[in-house]
Amino acid sequence: MPFGKTHKIILEIARWAINSFFDEIEVIGEENVPRTGPVIVSSTHHNMIVDPAVLSMTFPHGRLLHYWAKSTLFGHPVAKYVLMNAGNIPVDRKQRDNQVLFRGTFEALAVGEVVAIFPEGTSYTEPRIMQVKDGVSWTALEYFKWLQGPEGQKVPPQEDLVIVPASIVYTDKSRYRSSVVVEYGKPIKVAEYARQFLSGDESVAKRAVKSLTRDIGTSLVQTTINAKNWDTLYAAKMALRILWQDEKSIRLEDWIDVYQTLVDLLNPPSPSPNLESVKEDLLTYYSLLESSKLTNSSLSQLPLPRSLDPNVSAPLSLRISTLWVLIKDSIASILRLPFFLIPLLAHLPAYAMGKFGASLAEDEEETQAQNKIVFGLLALVLIYSLIFIFLWALLKMSYVGFLISALTIWAFAVYHVRMIDDNYEHGKRVLAAWRILIGVWGPRKWDLSLTALKAYTKVEPPPPNPWLDQYKEKKPPAAGDSGSDPSQPPAPKKAKVVLGPAPKRRKRPSSRHLIRHVLRARLKAIQSLASFLGDVERSNGRVRASVHLAERFNSASDFSPLAEEDSKDDGTFLAVDGPKGWRHGNEVLAYLRSKGARIGPPPTEESEWVAEGLSSGDEGEGEDDAARHSEDGVTWVAAGQSS
Repeated sequence: MPFGKTHKIILEIARWAINSFFDEIEVIGEENVPRTGPVIVSSTHHNMIVDPAVLSMTFPHGRLLHYWAKSTLFGHPVAKYVLMNAGNIPVDRKQRDNQVLFRGTFEALAVGEVVAIFPEGTSYTEPRIMQVKDGVSWTALEYFKWLQGPEGQKVPPQEDLVIVPASIVYTDKSRYRSSVVVEYGKPIKVAEYARQFLSGDESVAKRAVKSLTRDIGTSLVQTTINAKNWDTLYAAKMALRILWQDEKSIRLEDWIDVYQTLVDLLNPPSPSPNLESVKEDLLTYYSLLESSKLTNSSLSQLPLPRSLDPNVSAPLSLRISTLWVLIKDSIASILRLPFFLIPLLAHLPAYAMGKFGASLAEDEEETQAQNKIVFGLLALVLIYSLIFIFLWALLKMSYVGFLISALTIWAFAVYHVRMIDDNYEHGKRVLAAWRILIGVWGPRKWDLSLTALKAYTKVEPPPPNPWLDQYKEKKPPAAGDSGSDPSQPPAPKKAKVVLGPAPKRRKRPSSRHLIRHVLRARLKAIQSLASFLGDVERSNGRVRASVHLAERFNSASDFSPLAEEDSKDDGTFLAVDGPKGWRHGNEVLAYLRSKGARIGPPPTEESEWVAEGLSSGDEGEGEDDAARHSEDGVTWVAAGQSS
């Protein structure tokens, strides 16, 4: 099953597209991937075709990956040639004999190849890993049975099979120029489970499959972000954005653990009596930012006067001084524009096509990045082709002209990618500044009433994915389908969960109607977070934590995260329903500080309307003042918000 030129072409196109869309890709755990021998990669799957593209381009040691593809796709001779040349393995999911179903996979593994499988069964957007099916376990264990048969004996294995768990975590999977963390977990040796599987006892064999699935699921949970519900996940995300003025200041290798620590911190039980209120304040601020198309980072970086209060009309002198600051910032952007104008104009159709593609999947975040990349890529192919033909024609279609035109196109693309990040962020900051200025300058009658505002203070979670097992009607699985055991009777049907139509997206109001509300919500969120963190650190009580983090930081776990009841009879593993370990409050706050969280005394409503946090000692605050704040219970807050 060789890899041909088709695979190389597809991989290079994917590499170019992924590197253009994402700002940075961090790979962790390369040492856990064997350089030789058969490997099954068991990967998370939360971003459609982006996942296999990221997996293939980051897989260590230059090893190439085989993927499963529906056997029906191989019907046409041309499609069959392209798919086979790209290294895809045909799989007939209707096949009830596991040995036949996985034969192509067995043959690839027997010669020391790598096969990538997505055990969750579908791509989805949820606050945690929802299911890990038994498909990888059945494939791996049935491979050992195949080796003992007549066909397997013809091709002796080069080395023992291992399963390498792979977690692909996106800092914001549908946002342009966000980042990706790919972590390869410790390899799982399948031979240890195969001895049970081949014992001849069906119940023992089934337990071996379940045990292997639980170990795979454990590894994936430990290297991803898992929250009990959307509210906790969004509140933790808002806390992260407050504690770090710029998310990119967090090292990507620490990003997952930092985020999970905040998720755990916002889970009950808590040493602070204000847990629910701080979550509500964080969610309100998060929702208003989403509705107003603003970011906390942009607000934190605005050089606006501290004495400007959104609760009263601003004096003319302050309006003029604020306007002057924003004009200077805009002039700085305009001066940079000529260096970026031509590539910007040339790529505008690609941006427009990407935005259009995302609009086609408004309720499916896991599809938006895919559509942005695919639609944008198609537009870029057309744009670059036209530019190339134009340049080549100017150079009289000569061989030298061909090379010059090709190099020019390549340099043009690289220049655009190098220039986009700084200009993109600067442009967003200027737009945010003008929105703030217009909102604050405008008459108070522009503000939404408190009644109308309620619709925009609640976070809209994505609709449930109908392809997840818990949301769809259960059917008796075919043999081998997601790892079912053909010797077992069909599973009983379960009641169908009726999802209903996806809720209509609320229409966003003009940002000028929300600005004052956003600023008040920001101040309240930071003050509330300050009080909460102060309670946690002063009490130094236990806070809930994911077991792997509790063990890593020398705390403890109350019980195993993966009990037998977490494994369901229908061939899936459910991620843990919330954290099960604990850590000390002091240790958690010390950890966050060590990773860059700027924690200090909170802002006051009278002096800082944009809620700039002040680090300890800022603004001439001495030890006595700091002690006074500590006594008031508000010493701790995001200090990264000052201008």
